[in-house]
Amino acid sequence: MAAVAALLAACAGDEPPRPAPPTPEQIEARIAALLPPGLAARSAWAADVQLVLASLKVEPSDANICAVLAVAEQESGFRADPAVPQLGKIARAEIERRADSAGVPELALRLALQLKSPDGRSWDERIAAVKTERELSHVYEELIDQLPLGKRLLAGYNPVRTGGPMQVGVAFAQAHARAHPYPFPLRADIRQEVFTRRGGLYFGAAHLLDYAAPYGPAMIYRFADFNAGQWASRNAAFQQAVAIASGRKIDTDGDLVAPGLAADSPPGETESAVRLLSPALGMDAREIRRELMRAEGPAFERSVLFTRVFDIAESRRGGQRLPRAAIPDIPLKSPKFTRKITTEWFARRVDERWQRCLKQAAALGRRPTAS
Repeated sequence: MAAVAALLAACAGDEPPRPAPPTPEQIEARIAALLPPGLAARSAWAADVQLVLASLKVEPSDANICAVLAVAEQESGFRADPAVPQLGKIARAEIERRADSAGVPELALRLALQLKSPDGRSWDERIAAVKTERELSHVYEELIDQLPLGKRLLAGYNPVRTGGPMQVGVAFAQAHARAHPYPFPLRADIRQEVFTRRGGLYFGAAHLLDYAAPYGPAMIYRFADFNAGQWASRNAAFQQAVAIASGRKIDTDGDLVAPGLAADSPPGETESAVRLLSPALGMDAREIRRELMRAEGPAFERSVLFTRVFDIAESRRGGQRLPRAAIPDIPLKSPKFTRKITTEWFARRVDERWQRCLKQAAALGRRPTAS
């Protein structure tokens, strides 16, 4: 027995030691090498990306690093608070639209915006002067707080919904911070943190990478989800399967039920199509809704509903396996856009940047390990 133990120990000693993981400094150096040449504050960008991935406990692989860099390049060109052309004009038009819908006379709005704001300029002057979403968000917050008409028009609702180097959603950042303590010093509030380099990268990387998605190495579906919402690509594939199984045409937008749906709300397009399959599914309307309500989480693809819908759809396609991920078909609308774009356009543009970054990483050689 002692001889066997000695032999096993000897064999174990022959195994090559596992390479040590790279140090934060090595990861930071690799990120810096993958950033665009000539980028201002290059070392600061690299340090923040490394800190963000470490804080989120996301593996600093080339694939993950390049995914964050690709989105930041697409969304802002690596600017923490990018300027938006004609933002003041866009903002004024939004206020006018809301005033019209609230029944506020044009004269009353004009007089209100001519009043002095806390910095001495009129609200009109300040709105016309804004260049970035951070500036506009700050003006909106003051206008809501200081002006009675601001409360009536905006009702505590700041129309600036995205920001920062990755143009992440403010609502997502606020929800994430409620669920996971923000790991960096908070200078003001989460809304303002989104407009900083580190905060915007942190919440952007969280939205992009810090969730379980059944996409494997195909990063393009995460890029689509970044635009359309987490798990939207999985849900769009489910909608395709529902359309095949039910024979009904439905939009593949990734939204299976409306957010905040009440128990007695009428079914939407996808739910109505699924209900047609109720006998084959062996599920009643209540059970179907309960399962669809799980679509904003990681477990939906393991649900009975998901599995049975795909079984029915694939049987109608002669046993052909259907994809479990599809880019949602969503036209993107915003006053900031000067042309028609879609979620697919966004995902493919970012994926092209990601692929170029991976080629650049391959040219650098294998990832470093601690010595």
